[in-house]
Amino acid sequence: MAQKIAFITGGNRGIGFQTALDLKDAGVKVVIGSRDLKQGEEAVKKLRAADVDADVLEFDITKSSDYQAAYDYFNSKYGRLDILVNNAGIAGGTFPGTGPEHTATDVPGDLLHKVFETNFFAPVALTRALLPLIKKSPAGRIVNLSSILASLALHANPESPIYNSKSFAYDASKTALNAFTIHLAYDLRDTNIKVNSAHPGWVKTDMGGEHAPMEVKDGAKTSVALATLPSDGPTGGYFHLGQPLPW
Repeated sequence: MAQKIAFITGGNRGIGFQTALDLKDAGVKVVIGSRDLKQGEEAVKKLRAADVDADVLEFDITKSSDYQAAYDYFNSKYGRLDILVNNAGIAGGTFPGTGPEHTATDVPGDLLHKVFETNFFAPVALTRALLPLIKKSPAGRIVNLSSILASLALHANPESPIYNSKSFAYDASKTALNAFTIHLAYDLRDTNIKVNSAHPGWVKTDMGGEHAPMEVKDGAKTSVALATLPSDGPTGGYFHLGQPLPW
């Protein structure tokens, strides 16, 4: 089979960059999406120095015009897309785990819209735009970067470890993204495409902060595993390091 082609949004740093780095072991050609082209080019230099077959595409998840540009790029260069990792996202405030972003009673409406636009509406629109190319892959994989903070079951359980970590805009946007995972997997149930949500963990990144307990190399493991699932792997699931999470 021809070399697999992957697109990772927000791939110039953090978990996205580490995902690109680790996909080398699967022999994947990686294209990272970066809002800042210069930063993306610097990231690609590091990836290539590590023997990753990598390129960069100037891409802003919040700009709908960039979706068509991404489609045209992959269609003209490769005629298909094998792996889409919807990695780009924002917290919208203080990162969950270090303090509340905003509660359900005080979240500003404009912030709620901004977080949902980046974390939900944008990846849904991008995935739909690229889906015709993913359908041309013999084994398409779509990975939606979610969070354990998207779990309604855990948020509703006073005994759960996240019960007191309420961060409404971020949490709700990732819950909505999980719903997209379930619905899209259902729509594609008769195809070779697998769609899953990934909880990377609380990771030492610009978003996660220095007090996070996990290193970036561990935070990327779930994304890489779901991006390279075998034909008998799961679809429509919600995972962290190989273990299913409750919705």
